[in-house]
Amino acid sequence: MTNKIAIVTGAARGIGLATTKLFLADNWQVVMVDRDEQELQHAAAVLPGTLPFMCDVSIPASVTDLITTVLSTFGRIDALINNAGVAIFKPLEDMDFEAWRTVMATNLDGVFLCSMAALPALKVSHGCIVNIASISAVRASTLRVAYGTSKAAVVHLTKQLAVELGDYGVRVNCVSPGPVKTKLAEAVHSPEIIKAYYDGIPLHRSATELDIAETIFFLCSPKAAYVTGQMIAVDGGFDAAGIGLPALRAARAAAHVNKEGDPLS
Repeated sequence: MTNKIAIVTGAARGIGLATTKLFLADNWQVVMVDRDEQELQHAAAVLPGTLPFMCDVSIPASVTDLITTVLSTFGRIDALINNAGVAIFKPLEDMDFEAWRTVMATNLDGVFLCSMAALPALKVSHGCIVNIASISAVRASTLRVAYGTSKAAVVHLTKQLAVELGDYGVRVNCVSPGPVKTKLAEAVHSPEIIKAYYDGIPLHRSATELDIAETIFFLCSPKAAYVTGQMIAVDGGFDAAGIGLPALRAARAAAHVNKEGDPLS
């Protein structure tokens, strides 16, 4: 096989699916990984050049099976996109250890497990890893004690891997999305909450899934050959401008949102 091979976790929908389509358009073959088998099979059925593989990235044995299958099928791995993630948004006093571990198991452990399992093949191909974090990795907000902490750890893990793998020509970078426009976000959140976020974004809109995918694909391309160990915020200037908690609290109060109503991102 001469085609390059990418593994994309969390590929059944959203950013993972958008990223898969960009790789396919550039003649890569893509192993689409997700734990939602029904949605995964539905997405892959209309995408020639993909191999769907059901896998929970928080389970070591499942990850081992994934990498074994990829290598036996294609013989190589050129890019690993660690996109799979979960979010449990709760006030600090309601975040129990079980919920904490659920978030950490996928968002952090999953990145570590997939990266380590794919590492021997990536060394051979001089491939790359792109981890998906969040703007919540660098700015604290309400309801995100587990989610934000897990994503901050992903940013540092990215840097650690980049430093240790530079000798092998393996590049490791991280993309941190800000608020992303999805049908779910717009259905769940009030106009007041959405407006409060947009008022804090210099570009006055949320990202699309394609906005994030384009950056991921760039980091896997030869155009990013000298980029490693970096976190790139794709957030429309959200982190640079900031949005204060008073604005969000006022928006919640205006919308009569309860204390567990999560703002947009």
